[in-house]
Amino acid sequence: MGQRNEEVTTETWSRLCNPDNTQVNGLCAIKNGDMLGIVHYILHPTTGQINHVCYMQDVYVAPAHRRKGIGKRLVEEVTKIATKEKWARMYWITSSDNIEAKAMYENFGIKLNFTFYVLPIS
Repeated sequence: MGQRNEEVTTETWSRLCNPDNTQVNGLCAIKNGDMLGIVHYILHPTTGQINHVCYMQDVYVAPAHRRKGIGKRLVEEVTKIATKEKWARMYWITSSDNIEAKAMYENFGIKLNFTFYVLPIS
């Protein structure tokens, strides 16, 4: 069946706010006490590299604040951390029909022509 969205959201915030957690991380853009956007990223080891790699899992900007460069600035902040901590690489995925996200991401990374598969387990 899968987990309910509110359970997943609660667990995600728990991971993001746990100071002992070193794998699931996040940054947010805040203005005047309002959260405008957020990025979640996961660090993990990989084969073929000594340093960790980063899966940038979510970049979200509230609809009222889109097209203002907030998503770009969030990705830039993660990139600064990556450079400082010497991660081997960052990677991310987006829906093939998400034209705005694809336009932004093409300024950051190299598009690889892979097909992405998922095998749901639980």
